[in-house]
Amino acid sequence: MEHFEQFLDQLHLEDLKNEKHPSIFDVNDEYNMLIVRMPIINEKVIGQSIGFVITTQNSFLYNRDEQKFEILGDCFVGPHKIIDAMTDELLKSFTKYQNLIADMEEILYENKATNRFMTDWIGLKRDILLIQRILIRTSEMLLGMIHHYQASTDFPMNSYIDTHEHMERILNSATHQLAKLDYLYSFHSARANDKMNKMIYILTIISAVFLPLNLLVGFFGMNTSGLPFTSSEPAGTLNVLFLMLMFIVLTFIAILMWRKKVQKE
Repeated sequence: MEHFEQFLDQLHLEDLKNEKHPSIFDVNDEYNMLIVRMPIINEKVIGQSIGFVITTQNSFLYNRDEQKFEILGDCFVGPHKIIDAMTDELLKSFTKYQNLIADMEEILYENKATNRFMTDWIGLKRDILLIQRILIRTSEMLLGMIHHYQASTDFPMNSYIDTHEHMERILNSATHQLAKLDYLYSFHSARANDKMNKMIYILTIISAVFLPLNLLVGFFGMNTSGLPFTSSEPAGTLNVLFLMLMFIVLTFIAILMWRKKVQKE
């Protein structure tokens, strides 16, 4: 074990112990600290942070369970093997989301969407956004590390670039899947709105059929015998009808005069 531990900053040690620390590459005089946070896909997506300390000769992995450093040997190959393995596993696991979204798309096209559509849609959106958010920072961090060590002759440039390319591939796929989810949501909303419009259309037809009947029933069911001006007049219903027609004509004339006034202004 090298003597770097006596120079290890306590704040850096706290960062290495932090299970939720974001990806970071920190350059120091005696050592460089590398924390890689990667999404892990099981039943749900979780973020896992792994901490490394890189010196001029060796690299060390911080074991949180035993709270100690484990020597990996070569200062670049050891961390790369771990990061590359996690990236390849994520690349394979991410196909699950691609298949789920493809199945959801097929169900929508066949008009077989269930009541679980929104629940499934929100779950997929949440998971992919989490993967994207974690990988964006990790990819930027890895690119910064590559630029830092590019002048070093023993740095396996091609290996790290290949791992970075795999991360970018996952990010591009995540962006594409998010765009498909947005399209599926718009398609589902349009179909739901179409169904709602058809229901409103049917209700409008039903209302158009029964409203005249309600008018007739209400009109012939009026009790006009108790009105003040019909106490000595047998034709009370005709008087009410005349008043209704006169009120309609006056209202129509008032609306016409108001519209002419507005047009002149």
